Amino acid sequence: MKKWLIPLIVIGVIAFIIYQWAVGFNNTAVQYEADAKTAWSNVESSYQRRNDLIGNLVKTVQGAADFERGTLKDVIEARAKATSTTIDANNITPEQLAQFQQAQTGLSSALSRLLVTVERYPDLKANQNFLELQSQLEGTENRINVARDRYNEKVNIYDIHTTKFPGKLLAGWFGFGEMPRYKANPGSENAPDVNFDFN
Repeated sequence: MKKWLIPLIVIGVIAFIIYQWAVGFNNTAVQYEADAKTAWSNVESSYQRRNDLIGNLVKTVQGAADFERGTLKDVIEARAKATSTTIDANNITPEQLAQFQQAQTGLSSALSRLLVTVERYPDLKANQNFLELQSQLEGTENRINVARDRYNEKVNIYDIHTTKFPGKLLAGWFGFGEMPRYKANPGSENAPDVNFDFN
């Protein structure tokens, strides 16, 4: 074997090893990113289920002719805003996530006011459809929480893969950026004030 051929073989082997490493990194990052996007779609699906249930709940409550229209109107408007705020799973930004979360928080708040108001309407409170919808909403809130947690877990796996050295070097070359996590609402770390005023 000619001496000049040995360095070419060594360079070829090194280039092949680097190529295999880069391909492995890229393919794994693509899989982790797709897993995180799918997890986000599951979050949206859970919120969509809630929105659908709220629509049915509103129709049931509208049947009570003397029910407070202002409270009902707030829920309808908040639901419309929540359903119009969407995120492209291929381009999730922290700003989009904050807007989405703000719309969902507004809907949660309006829904809470509606459920508190219902307490003053014994006929509505005893309505079987209303009770079933209320139970389904409670279960859906749990699903939403699980879906958000799973999304954050998938984003964590993706972010670790794309930010640990030496993968971080390739992440920029291949266009893999950090993905935002779903965060708690500002102030939710504080315990709520509970005031039992029986007067």
